[in-house]
Amino acid sequence: MGAVTEPDTRSASTRPATPLLVDSFGRVARDLRVSLTEKCSLRCTYCMPEEGLPPIPDAARMTADEVIRLVALAHRELGVHEVRFTGGEPLMRADLERIIAGTRAECPDLPIAMTSNGVGLEHRVGALVEAGLDRINISLDTVNRLEFAQLTRRDRLPSVLRGVRAAVEAGLDPVKVNAVPLRATLPGAPDLLEWALAEGVQLRFIEEMPLDADNTWSRAEMVTAQDVLDSLGTRFDLVPAGREDPSAPAEMWRVAGRTVGGAPATVGVIATVTRNFCSACDRTRLTAEGTVRSCLFSDDETDVLGVLRSGAPDHEIAEVWRGAMWGKQAGHGIGGTAFHRPRRSMGAIGG
Repeated sequence: MGAVTEPDTRSASTRPATPLLVDSFGRVARDLRVSLTEKCSLRCTYCMPEEGLPPIPDAARMTADEVIRLVALAHRELGVHEVRFTGGEPLMRADLERIIAGTRAECPDLPIAMTSNGVGLEHRVGALVEAGLDRINISLDTVNRLEFAQLTRRDRLPSVLRGVRAAVEAGLDPVKVNAVPLRATLPGAPDLLEWALAEGVQLRFIEEMPLDADNTWSRAEMVTAQDVLDSLGTRFDLVPAGREDPSAPAEMWRVAGRTVGGAPATVGVIATVTRNFCSACDRTRLTAEGTVRSCLFSDDETDVLGVLRSGAPDHEIAEVWRGAMWGKQAGHGIGGTAFHRPRRSMGAIGG
Protein backbone atom coordinates (compact mmCIF):
# COMPACT_ATOMS: atom_id res chain seq x y z
CA MET A 1 0.00 0.00 0.00
CA GLY A 2 1.16 3.56 -0.59
CA ALA A 3 1.36 6.22 2.07
CA VAL A 4 -2.14 6.39 3.57
CA THR A 5 -3.02 9.98 4.34
CA GLU A 6 -5.77 12.10 5.74
CA PRO A 7 -7.12 14.92 3.57
CA ASP A 8 -5.09 18.15 3.56
CA THR A 9 -7.42 20.42 5.53
CA ARG A 10 -5.48 23.54 4.54
CA SER A 11 -6.04 23.04 0.81
CA ALA A 12 -9.55 21.68 1.47
CA SER A 13 -10.50 25.09 2.92
CA THR A 14 -10.29 26.59 -0.58
CA ARG A 15 -12.35 23.86 -2.21
CA PRO A 16 -15.56 25.12 -3.88
CA ALA A 17 -18.88 24.15 -2.32
CA THR A 18 -19.85 21.30 -4.62
CA PRO A 19 -20.71 17.67 -3.91
CA LEU A 20 -18.70 16.58 -6.96
CA LEU A 21 -15.14 15.19 -6.96
CA VAL A 22 -13.47 18.37 -8.20
CA ASP A 23 -9.73 18.97 -7.99
CA SER A 24 -7.78 22.22 -7.70
CA PHE A 25 -7.25 22.28 -11.48
CA GLY A 26 -10.99 22.25 -12.19
CA ARG A 27 -11.27 18.65 -13.34
CA VAL A 28 -14.24 16.60 -12.13
CA ALA A 29 -13.85 12.84 -11.53
CA ARG A 30 -16.90 10.94 -12.74
CA ASP A 31 -15.32 7.61 -13.76
CA LEU A 32 -14.65 5.23 -10.85
CA ARG A 33 -12.14 2.38 -11.15
CA VAL A 34 -12.34 -0.23 -8.39
CA SER A 35 -9.61 -2.82 -7.90
CA LEU A 36 -11.13 -5.96 -6.39
CA THR A 37 -8.00 -8.05 -5.84
CA GLU A 38 -4.25 -8.16 -6.29
CA LYS A 39 -4.46 -11.76 -7.55
CA CYS A 40 -4.13 -12.62 -11.23
CA SER A 41 -4.11 -15.78 -13.34
CA LEU A 42 -1.35 -14.40 -15.62
CA ARG A 43 2.08 -12.90 -14.95
CA CYS A 44 2.51 -10.27 -17.67
CA THR A 45 6.10 -9.04 -17.65
CA TYR A 46 5.11 -5.35 -17.69
CA CYS A 47 2.66 -5.75 -14.82
CA MET A 48 3.56 -8.44 -12.29
CA PRO A 49 6.63 -10.27 -11.01
CA GLU A 50 6.82 -13.97 -11.85
CA GLU A 51 5.92 -14.98 -8.29
CA GLY A 52 2.91 -12.65 -8.19
CA LEU A 53 2.26 -9.74 -5.86
CA PRO A 54 2.42 -9.91 -2.07
CA PRO A 55 -0.98 -11.14 -0.89
CA ILE A 56 -3.39 -8.73 0.74
CA PRO A 57 -4.69 -10.15 4.03
CA ASP A 58 -8.34 -11.11 3.69
CA ALA A 59 -9.30 -8.79 6.54
CA ALA A 60 -7.73 -5.82 4.73
CA ARG A 61 -9.50 -6.40 1.41
CA MET A 62 -12.93 -4.85 0.76
CA THR A 63 -15.79 -7.29 1.14
CA ALA A 64 -18.53 -7.50 -1.48
CA ASP A 65 -20.89 -5.45 0.73
CA GLU A 66 -18.23 -2.79 1.29
CA VAL A 67 -17.51 -2.51 -2.43
CA ILE A 68 -21.23 -2.14 -3.16
CA ARG A 69 -21.69 0.52 -0.48
CA LEU A 70 -18.73 2.61 -1.64
CA VAL A 71 -19.74 2.43 -5.30
CA ALA A 72 -23.32 3.40 -4.45
CA LEU A 73 -22.03 6.25 -2.29
CA ALA A 74 -19.83 7.50 -5.13
CA HIS A 75 -22.77 7.44 -7.51
CA ARG A 76 -25.30 9.10 -5.22
CA GLU A 77 -23.15 11.51 -3.25
CA LEU A 78 -20.20 12.31 -5.53
CA GLY A 79 -21.56 12.38 -9.06
CA VAL A 80 -19.77 9.28 -10.36
CA HIS A 81 -21.55 8.15 -13.53
CA GLU A 82 -19.60 5.03 -14.49
CA VAL A 83 -17.82 2.25 -12.60
CA ARG A 84 -15.25 -0.22 -13.87
CA PHE A 85 -14.12 -3.22 -11.82
CA THR A 86 -10.46 -4.16 -12.25
CA GLY A 87 -7.79 -6.20 -10.49
CA GLY A 88 -5.34 -7.81 -10.59
CA GLU A 89 -7.91 -10.00 -12.28
CA PRO A 90 -11.50 -9.52 -11.06
CA LEU A 91 -12.43 -13.05 -12.14
CA MET A 92 -10.25 -14.22 -9.23
CA ARG A 93 -13.04 -13.02 -6.91
CA ALA A 94 -15.56 -15.82 -6.42
CA ASP A 95 -18.12 -13.19 -5.36
CA LEU A 96 -17.73 -11.05 -8.51
CA GLU A 97 -21.28 -11.80 -9.68
CA ARG A 98 -22.60 -10.78 -6.26
CA ILE A 99 -20.66 -7.50 -6.39
CA ILE A 100 -22.05 -6.67 -9.81
CA ALA A 101 -25.61 -7.70 -8.92
CA GLY A 102 -25.48 -5.68 -5.71
CA THR A 103 -24.14 -2.64 -7.54
CA ARG A 104 -26.90 -2.95 -10.13
CA ALA A 105 -29.57 -3.23 -7.43
CA GLU A 106 -28.28 -0.13 -5.64
CA CYS A 107 -27.57 1.86 -8.82
CA PRO A 108 -30.01 0.77 -11.56
CA ASP A 109 -28.87 3.47 -14.03
CA LEU A 110 -25.11 3.22 -13.46
CA PRO A 111 -23.10 1.74 -16.37
CA ILE A 112 -21.04 -1.18 -15.05
CA ALA A 113 -17.89 -2.27 -16.86
CA MET A 114 -15.05 -4.66 -16.14
CA THR A 115 -11.46 -5.14 -17.27
CA SER A 116 -10.30 -8.76 -17.51
CA ASN A 117 -7.54 -10.88 -18.99
CA GLY A 118 -10.24 -13.22 -20.32
CA VAL A 119 -8.89 -16.43 -18.80
CA GLY A 120 -11.92 -18.48 -17.80
CA LEU A 121 -14.34 -15.74 -18.85
CA GLU A 122 -16.25 -18.12 -21.11
CA HIS A 123 -17.54 -19.99 -18.04
CA ARG A 124 -18.84 -16.92 -16.18
CA VAL A 125 -19.77 -14.26 -18.71
CA GLY A 126 -23.42 -15.36 -18.87
CA ALA A 127 -23.85 -14.98 -15.11
CA LEU A 128 -22.00 -11.66 -15.15
CA VAL A 129 -24.32 -10.26 -17.82
CA GLU A 130 -27.34 -11.56 -15.91
CA ALA A 131 -26.00 -9.82 -12.79
CA GLY A 132 -25.84 -6.50 -14.63
CA LEU A 133 -22.50 -6.19 -16.42
CA ASP A 134 -22.78 -3.83 -19.41
CA ARG A 135 -19.33 -3.67 -20.98
CA ILE A 136 -15.97 -5.39 -20.86
CA ASN A 137 -12.38 -4.65 -21.81
CA ILE A 138 -10.18 -7.69 -22.35
CA SER A 139 -6.40 -7.41 -22.24
CA LEU A 140 -4.67 -9.16 -25.12
CA ASP A 141 -1.31 -8.10 -26.57
CA THR A 142 -0.75 -10.71 -29.26
CA VAL A 143 -2.54 -13.54 -31.07
CA ASN A 144 0.74 -15.42 -31.50
CA ARG A 145 0.58 -18.28 -28.98
CA LEU A 146 4.32 -18.48 -28.36
CA GLU A 147 4.61 -14.71 -27.85
CA PHE A 148 1.60 -14.79 -25.53
CA ALA A 149 3.14 -17.54 -23.39
CA GLN A 150 6.45 -15.69 -23.17
CA LEU A 151 4.81 -12.37 -22.32
CA THR A 152 2.34 -13.68 -19.74
CA ARG A 153 4.42 -16.62 -18.47
CA ARG A 154 1.31 -18.75 -19.03
CA ASP A 155 0.15 -20.71 -22.12
CA ARG A 156 -3.49 -19.55 -21.93
CA LEU A 157 -4.13 -17.86 -25.29
CA PRO A 158 -6.86 -20.35 -26.38
CA SER A 159 -8.80 -19.63 -23.19
CA VAL A 160 -8.56 -15.88 -23.76
CA LEU A 161 -9.76 -16.18 -27.35
CA ARG A 162 -12.73 -18.27 -26.22
CA GLY A 163 -13.48 -15.66 -23.57
CA VAL A 164 -13.53 -12.87 -26.15
CA ARG A 165 -15.96 -14.78 -28.35
CA ALA A 166 -18.15 -15.67 -25.38
CA ALA A 167 -18.34 -11.99 -24.39
CA VAL A 168 -19.52 -11.06 -27.88
CA GLU A 169 -22.04 -13.89 -27.95
CA ALA A 170 -23.35 -12.88 -24.51
CA GLY A 171 -24.34 -9.51 -25.93
CA LEU A 172 -21.79 -7.27 -24.21
CA ASP A 173 -21.42 -4.13 -26.31
CA PRO A 174 -18.89 -2.95 -26.93
CA VAL A 175 -16.29 -5.62 -26.32
CA LYS A 176 -12.96 -3.81 -26.31
CA VAL A 177 -9.53 -5.40 -26.49
CA ASN A 178 -6.64 -3.53 -24.88
CA ALA A 179 -3.11 -4.24 -26.14
CA VAL A 180 0.14 -2.94 -24.68
CA PRO A 181 2.63 -2.89 -27.57
CA LEU A 182 6.17 -4.05 -26.82
CA ARG A 183 9.20 -4.30 -29.09
CA ALA A 184 8.74 -8.07 -29.31
CA THR A 185 5.07 -7.86 -30.29
CA LEU A 186 5.06 -4.71 -32.44
CA PRO A 187 5.60 -6.56 -35.75
CA GLY A 188 2.43 -8.55 -35.00
CA ALA A 189 0.26 -5.47 -34.48
CA PRO A 190 -1.33 -5.76 -37.95
CA ASP A 191 -2.20 -9.42 -37.23
CA LEU A 192 -3.87 -8.39 -33.97
CA LEU A 193 -5.94 -5.75 -35.76
CA GLU A 194 -6.90 -8.22 -38.49
CA TRP A 195 -8.08 -10.65 -35.80
CA ALA A 196 -10.06 -7.92 -34.00
CA LEU A 197 -11.83 -6.90 -37.21
CA ALA A 198 -12.75 -10.53 -37.89
CA GLU A 199 -14.07 -11.03 -34.34
CA GLY A 200 -16.04 -7.78 -34.34
CA VAL A 201 -14.29 -6.29 -31.29
CA GLN A 202 -12.80 -2.83 -30.77
CA LEU A 203 -9.00 -2.84 -30.52
CA ARG A 204 -7.07 -0.19 -28.63
CA PHE A 205 -3.30 0.02 -28.26
CA ILE A 206 -2.07 1.58 -25.00
CA GLU A 207 1.48 2.88 -24.55
CA GLU A 208 3.32 1.04 -21.79
CA MET A 209 3.62 3.04 -18.58
CA PRO A 210 6.31 2.75 -15.89
CA LEU A 211 4.13 0.61 -13.63
CA ASP A 212 5.89 -2.73 -14.01
CA ALA A 213 6.73 -4.60 -10.84
CA ASP A 214 10.29 -5.38 -12.01
CA ASN A 215 11.17 -1.71 -12.66
CA THR A 216 12.55 -2.41 -16.13
CA TRP A 217 10.50 0.20 -18.02
CA SER A 218 12.59 2.49 -20.20
CA ARG A 219 11.38 5.55 -22.10
CA ALA A 220 13.99 4.85 -24.77
CA GLU A 221 12.73 1.30 -25.33
CA MET A 222 9.02 2.06 -25.01
CA VAL A 223 6.89 1.52 -28.13
CA THR A 224 5.18 4.82 -28.90
CA ALA A 225 1.76 5.49 -30.39
CA GLN A 226 3.50 6.56 -33.60
CA ASP A 227 5.41 3.26 -33.71
CA VAL A 228 2.07 1.44 -33.55
CA LEU A 229 0.55 3.56 -36.31
CA ASP A 230 3.62 2.98 -38.49
CA SER A 231 3.35 -0.78 -37.98
CA LEU A 232 -0.39 -0.86 -38.72
CA GLY A 233 0.23 1.32 -41.77
CA THR A 234 2.20 -1.46 -43.41
CA ARG A 235 -1.11 -3.28 -44.01
CA PHE A 236 -3.95 -0.82 -43.39
CA ASP A 237 -4.85 2.68 -44.53
CA LEU A 238 -5.72 4.60 -41.37
CA VAL A 239 -7.72 7.85 -41.37
CA PRO A 240 -7.82 10.10 -38.26
CA ALA A 241 -11.26 10.03 -36.61
CA GLY A 242 -10.67 12.13 -33.45
CA ARG A 243 -11.91 11.16 -29.98
CA GLU A 244 -15.28 9.75 -28.96
CA ASP A 245 -15.54 12.53 -26.35
CA PRO A 246 -13.07 15.05 -24.85
CA SER A 247 -12.29 12.91 -21.78
CA ALA A 248 -11.86 9.68 -23.78
CA PRO A 249 -8.19 8.65 -23.76
CA ALA A 250 -8.18 6.93 -27.15
CA GLU A 251 -7.43 8.73 -30.39
CA MET A 252 -9.51 6.89 -32.96
CA TRP A 253 -8.49 5.93 -36.49
CA ARG A 254 -10.83 4.66 -39.18
CA VAL A 255 -9.61 1.59 -41.05
CA ALA A 256 -10.30 2.57 -44.65
CA GLY A 257 -12.33 0.10 -46.68
CA ARG A 258 -13.20 -2.08 -43.68
CA THR A 259 -16.43 -2.38 -41.72
CA VAL A 260 -17.56 -4.16 -38.56
CA GLY A 261 -21.24 -4.90 -38.17
CA GLY A 262 -22.02 -2.57 -41.05
CA ALA A 263 -20.22 0.40 -39.46
CA PRO A 264 -16.79 1.79 -40.40
CA ALA A 265 -14.05 -0.19 -38.65
CA THR A 266 -11.86 1.72 -36.20
CA VAL A 267 -8.79 1.20 -34.05
CA GLY A 268 -7.82 3.28 -31.03
CA VAL A 269 -4.38 4.40 -29.87
CA ILE A 270 -3.90 5.68 -26.31
CA ALA A 271 -0.72 7.72 -26.00
CA THR A 272 -0.50 7.70 -22.21
CA VAL A 273 3.13 8.82 -22.25
CA THR A 274 3.89 10.70 -25.47
CA ARG A 275 0.58 12.60 -25.76
CA ASN A 276 -0.90 12.31 -22.29
CA PHE A 277 -4.50 13.27 -21.50
CA CYS A 278 -3.96 14.30 -17.87
CA SER A 279 -5.61 17.70 -18.39
CA ALA A 280 -8.90 15.95 -19.23
CA CYS A 281 -8.63 13.08 -16.72
CA ASP A 282 -11.97 12.28 -15.06
CA ARG A 283 -11.01 9.21 -13.00
CA THR A 284 -11.00 8.36 -9.33
CA ARG A 285 -9.71 5.02 -8.06
CA LEU A 286 -10.27 2.66 -5.17
CA THR A 287 -7.65 0.06 -4.34
CA ALA A 288 -8.66 -3.40 -3.16
CA GLU A 289 -7.91 -2.22 0.41
CA GLY A 290 -10.42 0.62 0.07
CA THR A 291 -8.05 3.54 -0.30
CA VAL A 292 -8.64 6.41 -2.73
CA ARG A 293 -5.94 7.11 -5.31
CA SER A 294 -6.49 10.28 -7.29
CA CYS A 295 -3.89 9.25 -9.91
CA LEU A 296 -2.09 6.06 -10.93
CA PHE A 297 1.20 7.84 -10.35
CA SER A 298 0.49 9.18 -6.89
CA ASP A 299 1.80 7.30 -3.87
CA ASP A 300 -0.67 9.06 -1.58
CA GLU A 301 -3.70 6.99 -0.64
CA THR A 302 -6.59 8.11 1.53
CA ASP A 303 -8.27 5.40 3.59
CA VAL A 304 -12.05 5.47 3.10
CA LEU A 305 -12.59 1.83 4.07
CA GLY A 306 -11.29 2.56 7.55
CA VAL A 307 -13.74 5.45 7.83
CA LEU A 308 -16.56 3.18 6.67
CA ARG A 309 -15.59 0.45 9.14
CA SER A 310 -15.51 3.00 11.98
CA GLY A 311 -19.27 3.36 11.55
CA ALA A 312 -19.24 6.72 9.80
CA PRO A 313 -22.31 7.68 7.75
CA ASP A 314 -22.08 8.06 4.00
CA HIS A 315 -21.86 11.85 4.04
CA GLU A 316 -18.71 11.72 6.20
CA ILE A 317 -17.09 9.11 3.94
CA ALA A 318 -17.98 11.25 0.93
CA GLU A 319 -16.30 14.30 2.45
CA VAL A 320 -13.08 12.34 3.02
CA TRP A 321 -13.19 11.20 -0.62
CA ARG A 322 -13.72 14.78 -1.82
CA GLY A 323 -10.70 15.92 0.16
CA ALA A 324 -8.54 13.21 -1.39
CA MET A 325 -9.49 14.26 -4.92
CA TRP A 326 -9.05 18.00 -4.27
CA GLY A 327 -5.29 17.42 -3.92
CA LYS A 328 -4.90 15.54 -7.23
CA GLN A 329 -1.69 16.37 -9.06
CA ALA A 330 -1.73 18.15 -12.43
CA GLY A 331 -0.34 15.18 -14.35
CA HIS A 332 1.93 12.17 -14.17
CA GLY A 333 4.99 14.04 -15.48
CA ILE A 334 6.59 11.00 -17.12
CA GLY A 335 9.81 12.16 -18.73
CA GLY A 336 10.19 15.20 -16.47
CA THR A 337 13.02 15.63 -14.00
CA ALA A 338 10.62 15.53 -11.04
CA PHE A 339 8.93 12.27 -12.08
CA HIS A 340 9.16 9.31 -9.73
CA ARG A 341 7.69 5.88 -10.21
CA PRO A 342 4.86 4.91 -7.86
CA ARG A 343 5.84 2.31 -5.31
CA ARG A 344 2.98 0.03 -6.34
CA SER A 345 2.76 -1.71 -9.72
CA MET A 346 -0.22 -1.68 -12.08
CA GLY A 347 -1.31 -5.08 -10.81
CA ALA A 348 -1.59 -3.73 -7.29
CA ILE A 349 -3.38 -0.49 -8.17
CA GLY A 350 -5.84 -1.52 -10.86
CA GLY A 351 -6.06 -0.22 -14.40
